[in-house]
Amino acid sequence: MTRASIFSFLATALPALPSQVTFNRDVAPIIFEYCAPCHRPGEAAPFSLLSYEDARKRASQMATVTESRYMPPWLPEPGYGNFAGERRLSARQIETIRKWAEQRAVEEDVSDRPPDPAFTEGWQFGPPDLILKMPHAYTLAAGGSDVFRNFVIPIPVTVTHYVKAIEIRPGNKRIVHHANLLIDRTGLTRHLEGKDQEPGFPGMDLKVESEIFDPDGYFLFWKPGTSSYVEPDGMAWRLDNGTDLVLNMHLQPSGKQEVIQASVGLYFSRNPPTKFPMLIQLEHDNALDIPAGKKDFVITDDFELPLDVDVLGVYPHAHYLGKELEGFATLPDGTRRWLIRIPQWKFNWQAVYRYTQPLFLPKGTILSMRYVYDNSAENVSNPNQPPQRVRAGNRSTDEMGHLWVQVLPRGPQDQRMLLQESWMRQRLKKEPGDFTAHYNLAALLKGQGKIEEAIEEFRRALQIEPADATALNSLGVALASEGKVDEAITQFRRALERRADYVNARYNLANVLASQEQFDEAVPNYREVLKANPHDEDARQRLAAVLQALGNTRASRGAMEEAVLYYSQSLELQPDADIYNNLGSAYARMGKLAEAVVQFEKALTLDPQHAAARRNLALAKGQLGRRQ
Repeated sequence: MTRASIFSFLATALPALPSQVTFNRDVAPIIFEYCAPCHRPGEAAPFSLLSYEDARKRASQMATVTESRYMPPWLPEPGYGNFAGERRLSARQIETIRKWAEQRAVEEDVSDRPPDPAFTEGWQFGPPDLILKMPHAYTLAAGGSDVFRNFVIPIPVTVTHYVKAIEIRPGNKRIVHHANLLIDRTGLTRHLEGKDQEPGFPGMDLKVESEIFDPDGYFLFWKPGTSSYVEPDGMAWRLDNGTDLVLNMHLQPSGKQEVIQASVGLYFSRNPPTKFPMLIQLEHDNALDIPAGKKDFVITDDFELPLDVDVLGVYPHAHYLGKELEGFATLPDGTRRWLIRIPQWKFNWQAVYRYTQPLFLPKGTILSMRYVYDNSAENVSNPNQPPQRVRAGNRSTDEMGHLWVQVLPRGPQDQRMLLQESWMRQRLKKEPGDFTAHYNLAALLKGQGKIEEAIEEFRRALQIEPADATALNSLGVALASEGKVDEAITQFRRALERRADYVNARYNLANVLASQEQFDEAVPNYREVLKANPHDEDARQRLAAVLQALGNTRASRGAMEEAVLYYSQSLELQPDADIYNNLGSAYARMGKLAEAVVQFEKALTLDPQHAAARRNLALAKGQLGRRQ
């Protein structure tokens, strides 16, 4: 194509702009749609652009940042995935702003101005069904580097709910770059809270270990200017009693001390989920060892799908050295379909990207990522000047290379186990020393009833991280289910040595001790469980049963005072006709007939048909009458 024909093509593709570009007629509609979500009072941007005067003062700056596509922040390249909520300006819109700035940014006829954009104040979907708040405010220092902080928020629910939407309200949008919400059904993050004497605990890439098969499936993400998202029908996620939410926040110092106390709104669905999405993570962090000055360091990763899926969205992630990020799928016939391509990565503008329509990928498709990093001095985002060698890590000055892909498996019922097993086994081929992959595979195998295989995978995980309390506890559970009780007890004790407040390990230890009739050791462990969870009815019933068993043992030995003590403690936990009858019998054997009569009567109040209590009551009353 000749130079003249190029200009002819552009003239055809882009209708000529008016000779005089004005704010009210030409520029305001662009600003109101693409800029106002952040550039308005109360939002994260440092200035508003809603009025003509506000925009006029920054006309030249607006022309510069839009022409370079720095603003509005939208990283994906067009043609490499169709995403909902695209915020990319067209060439004509960019040219409109440039020409307006060059023509001295005139306002012109106010009647041409469109109505001001309408934004929902307060909660976007109306009052949430449940509003949660960080238990304690956090104070961000005035200076220093970015802060990555996690805050555990307990959920005050007693019955299961299903969540169809969330809204994160950070409370101080100027210092919150973005936030993720993680679901912790184990309570394991609670012991990290406040260990450095401040609310929350540090960390960027947080992983929540689960003792059961419980893969991540949802993008629970917020950044300035984004709208809340309602999950499609059938895809609400489960919220159980005892669940914690962990708010993972990226905070940026402003030059003065700032206080933040975020809130989270939850919107419930009446219907349980019928569709089960899953997040597949492509990554190769172990390959990240980027020499100083290297401009084109590349990492890749692949995963072959074991079943048909629909891809719902993607979340690419790298740090400041990321330059070009690509995700694509190669179909069994060799056809390539793009998931996303970002030619100029900006760490500060990372986001979740959801497709306008699900992308179907058949079984045998290979998901791939290819990330390029620039560790040269020419990279203006490089945090190290002069450049330094950079490896993988959780600090922003380290690097990462992740591509999270949200997929919805096709097929009847819940297909995630097949997907998870294939994903973990493929990861272990790449990284045999991956603790998380061994642990997740073990948890999956245990859920499938493949206990011996699960035990071996738990052992492999513990060879990598011998002090991991969750893995020790999970191995103990698997061993106990196979009848290897002594070794199970050893693993539970080892888990508690690492974390004395690990309630699940304490409970499992108590149960195994009770099953071996080691009642004296089981009792204090059950008491610790109830101290941590006073409303745990199962633990309460089990402790009551163990105390009854101890009472029976002492009674059989003739130690009646001890028997009375244990029976009484059992009854404090759970009234029971049999135990009242046993307590009455112990009193009778001690010669305390009046006390015995009271207990037999209590037994009959609970169970009027209790034959033994009725017979014992008659005997006790008879003996008491003869004595009198």
